[in-house]
Amino acid sequence: MAVVHTSEIKLTVGLDENRVPEELKWSAQDGGVQEEDAKAMMLSVWDSKNRESLKIDLWTKDMPVDEMKIFFHQTLMTMADTFMKATQDEKMTATMKDFCDYFAEKMELDKL
Repeated sequence: MAVVHTSEIKLTVGLDENRVPEELKWSAQDGGVQEEDAKAMMLSVWDSKNRESLKIDLWTKDMPVDEMKIFFHQTLMTMADTFMKATQDEKMTATMKDFCDYFAEKMELDKL
């Protein structure tokens, strides 16, 4: 099957004099997103040749810790959902979601 369309997702990182992220912006034209602000991001890609994941984790220096905890929890939940879509492994997905519940409890996310 030939590629008939390409889509671009753009990330722009503004750095301070010490190369610490000051601002994050992202765009996804097909999704209707243009230069939206973000405080944190996690990007993972699979290198099939080396059979390893490569990642970029960035957050701005003004990202509040309480928001980082929520961000992590929501990311873990999304990963469980994605795992289910990709593998149809209901048992492991349930285990992952149990961990997410445990994480939320230990981080006291209901109090944030």
